[in-house]
Amino acid sequence: MSYKIGNAVINLEMTERVGRTEYFDHTEFVRLLTGLDPLSQNKEEAVNAWQKFYQWAGYDFLWFNSDGPVTWDKLGRSTDMGHAVYAEKGMDFRDTIKCPFQTPEEVLNFDAAEEYGMPDINGRAEYYKQVHNEVKKDFSDMVIPGGYYKTLISGCIQAFGWDMFLLSVGIDPQRFGEYVLEGFFNLTLANIKAWAKAGIDVFISHDDMVWSEGAIFHPDWYRKYVFPRYKKLWQPLKEKGIKVLFCSDGNFTEFVDDIADAGADGFIFEPLTSLEYVVEKYGRTHVIMGNADCRIITFGTKQEIEAEVKRCMDTAKKCPGFFMAVGNHIPSNVPIENIYYYFECVNKYGRR
Repeated sequence: MSYKIGNAVINLEMTERVGRTEYFDHTEFVRLLTGLDPLSQNKEEAVNAWQKFYQWAGYDFLWFNSDGPVTWDKLGRSTDMGHAVYAEKGMDFRDTIKCPFQTPEEVLNFDAAEEYGMPDINGRAEYYKQVHNEVKKDFSDMVIPGGYYKTLISGCIQAFGWDMFLLSVGIDPQRFGEYVLEGFFNLTLANIKAWAKAGIDVFISHDDMVWSEGAIFHPDWYRKYVFPRYKKLWQPLKEKGIKVLFCSDGNFTEFVDDIADAGADGFIFEPLTSLEYVVEKYGRTHVIMGNADCRIITFGTKQEIEAEVKRCMDTAKKCPGFFMAVGNHIPSNVPIENIYYYFECVNKYGRR
């Protein structure tokens, strides 16, 4: 575990081994490894459990974000964002909320900034600085980024749910793109301006804007209404020299160039997005985070797990900005022995 290595990789400096991070939800493994409960109500025990796990796993970077002090369901109309239950013992830490929108017309008249309220930028900056410093204090041996989750498309999923979101865009894509997305843009821009004042060096811009098979909507719609807004959203960060790492689930291979053109300094992605393409086009110029497949880590043999780690390493280890990670989480159903073997393989092949 090394802040020095994490920071060097973020800045595209070749290190003795690849950068390391994971998106790890297997709390039973942490409990078995450390003897401590990562879900303990005692904060000191929970933090200590994660510290020990991160040290054992060799993390250099910790995925982190915050959208503010109050969740949207407390501020206005919102859904459960379409989340499935996947955490230990079926706990997903969310209450299921029915869609509060009855017609597409209600959605097409929706202004997220008006509904949820525009934050005071200086006050929000102080909040982000505080929460970021708390995480840095607990996990000082890693790079801790800032980040915002519900950027544009994810914001729409959260607010409307999938059915009403898709129906409304389908009925009037122009009105949705020009008016509805503008509300989410204004709200996100205010939060990003606040994050830019919070003393961070790296920022995760998260937006689940594609599906497993690629674009949800016609690519022209993204290029007219989404990517130009990304560029504007990231400008306050770029002006401060803050690195922007774009993160999305699904397959955004067809949009990698658009995201780079909008100003992203790196990509965080699942195995569905082509590691080969990203390495070929951006391997010397951008941060690359991913992209081992958790399905192989979960259901594969030792030979298959080793081959998956080797695939990622053989493709991207030559890139100075490469962080090895399972691209779509390590959830609670992964066999314990597979996790041990995965990390053994990462350590084996991760040295340059």
